[in-house]
Amino acid sequence: MTFEQFIFYTLAAVAIISGFMMITVRNPVKAALWLVLAFVATAGIWITAQAEFLGLVLILVYVGAVMVLFLFVVMMLDINLTILKEGFTKYLPLGAMAAIAIFAMMYLVLGPEHFGTDVTGMPITQAADYSNTKAIAIPLYTTHVYAFILAAVLLLVGIVAAISLTLRRRSSTTVLYQDIDKQVKTLAVDRFRMVQMDSVVEKHIASKSEDDK
Repeated sequence: MTFEQFIFYTLAAVAIISGFMMITVRNPVKAALWLVLAFVATAGIWITAQAEFLGLVLILVYVGAVMVLFLFVVMMLDINLTILKEGFTKYLPLGAMAAIAIFAMMYLVLGPEHFGTDVTGMPITQAADYSNTKAIAIPLYTTHVYAFILAAVLLLVGIVAAISLTLRRRSSTTVLYQDIDKQVKTLAVDRFRMVQMDSVVEKHIASKSEDDK
């Protein structure tokens, strides 16, 4: 076994164990952390396969942004763990059967007879100055540019739809709204009032004179 094969099998084992722990732990924060470890192991596998761009994007986007957002949302939600624990053993046989069926289908599609080295051959070793970022960008922005733009439009529509569904207008009696136009047209005389106040010394002298009387 070469060193590259050792790294590959180690990262694959870490990814499998992390995925299994993510779906078995009952604490949602720990599940999110196990998912982060699975992402990191998968990114390492992509880097060993000379797909550095995809590995770094997986770490920067999913681990650095998406999973941090998930952790904040999970920690801010008041999740009742007792209810989650009640249905775990109840649906465990059904979940095990579904997992076995999924693994069987994956083996039929991704088995050695379809993706083994005897079928695909050994991977091509690229030169040191090879840029997989350029290799991805050229067909993405030329051959598949329309699909790329369509995916961007769909994501934009999804964002607008999510904001529209969560937007709730409340009455002005319970929520204070900001009127930008009114704030811009506000004059200083409408907001400030000069008040003449006696100093502390004058108040002290006045109170002492009243006491003397």
